[in-house]
Amino acid sequence: MTQPLKELIKIRQQKLAAIKKLGINPNPPFYPRDRSIKEAKKIGLTTRLAGRIRSIRRHGKLTFIDISDESGQIQLLLRANDLSSKEYQLIRLLDIGDFIGVKGEVFKTKAGEITLKVQELTLLNKALRPLPDEWYGLKDKEERFRRRYLDLILNPKIKKLLDKRWQTLKNIRQFLWHQGYTEVETPILQNLYGGTNARPFTTHLNALDIDMYLRVAPELYLKRLIVGGYEKVFEIARNFRNEGMDQTHQPEFTMMEIYLAYGDYLAIMALTEELLRTLAEKVNKTTQLKINQKVVDLRKKWSVLTIDQALKKYANIDWQQISGQEIRQLLKKHQLQVRGVYSDNKALFVLFDHLVTPQLIQPSWVIDYPQEVSPLAKGHRSKPGRVERFEGYIGGKEICDGWSEIVNPLEQRRRFETEQKNLRAGDKEAQPLDEDFIQALEYGAPPIAGIGIGIDRLVMLLTNTWSIREVIAFPLMKTRSTI
Repeated sequence: MTQPLKELIKIRQQKLAAIKKLGINPNPPFYPRDRSIKEAKKIGLTTRLAGRIRSIRRHGKLTFIDISDESGQIQLLLRANDLSSKEYQLIRLLDIGDFIGVKGEVFKTKAGEITLKVQELTLLNKALRPLPDEWYGLKDKEERFRRRYLDLILNPKIKKLLDKRWQTLKNIRQFLWHQGYTEVETPILQNLYGGTNARPFTTHLNALDIDMYLRVAPELYLKRLIVGGYEKVFEIARNFRNEGMDQTHQPEFTMMEIYLAYGDYLAIMALTEELLRTLAEKVNKTTQLKINQKVVDLRKKWSVLTIDQALKKYANIDWQQISGQEIRQLLKKHQLQVRGVYSDNKALFVLFDHLVTPQLIQPSWVIDYPQEVSPLAKGHRSKPGRVERFEGYIGGKEICDGWSEIVNPLEQRRRFETEQKNLRAGDKEAQPLDEDFIQALEYGAPPIAGIGIGIDRLVMLLTNTWSIREVIAFPLMKTRSTI
């Protein structure tokens, strides 16, 4: 019968006391290892290694221990004749999860396993809690996410997944730096939120006795930098939106935004295609992405559809011919609602988002949205009532969203005023009127194009992992009492 956890912890605490009684420091300040385990697997090499104990197998005066570090795992052979009396007594007080340092010579056993014959043994830290059983102890997904450190110890696939996230961020930076972009920082605590339609988190700044908001998007501050003279900027920003949680959304998430002076939405679309193709090649070593059971190839040119064409092709809805009554019937049929002030164009956008987007598997640009759903996008150069906005879709998921930016302060004010009407009509995600941002535009701005790319969803795409909590090191979880 398995011993209760509290009893196992007590046994380890007793072992710790015995170690101290031997005169051994259980927490030395450092250990001079000279290489990683992966680098040490050379027959005849004498080396110092360190790592976590993963298994212990005792056979009389012989003890075999497996240790691991970030690079890999190796077997150790510990014999009474090779160690001091104190070191040999220490072996009996070791447990799985402890950290040790060892010095010895690398050889190959008769079974063909590369092994380190230990000549010196040093305890680096005593683990007071036993690790869960690798097969049965951490299968509950909630526990995996809540105690991510254990998930990483027991599940090597999770570390490889997170490694791809860090590689993605590194390669984004390298790509944009090479293109001449400057990485910048903008405020997370803001007097007024804006840059997208979202519900903010609120907080209070005691020093100034004022209410403030956590950033929902960095857009308006990044465009202020363009007004100030920067021409190519990007930020990888932590954003916070006080909204729902599901397979692809977390209230705290990472977004990258890019802004280009003197460009339009077509220029940013071209840049993004090249960026995603480069990321796939760097992170996955191929431009072919598996999405569930389907395969897409980022080498190919993305398809481009207007939102009208997408609705016609995938939902058999003719934007120009459908009547207002038919639109309302479709909303009722699919149990959909339009936030804020109702219009047929906003309703058609809701229908597009619900009916069409899951079908956009191959890389696709959907462009030229209605003005009513795009409060920061510049009016279209040839289509009245439309804006120069795009959304990028792969695998039925929105990967990015961008547009040619409004630089006319009078037009931006009109759009913000429309948002205020939506707010009064019950749309809690409508944007506030930002007087300071409008004033910045009044000083003059060049043509600007911008894009936002969700990093979490991008990593999901690159790894074919369609749960946002899997690709975040520490996803937001409801607290639970611990033993």
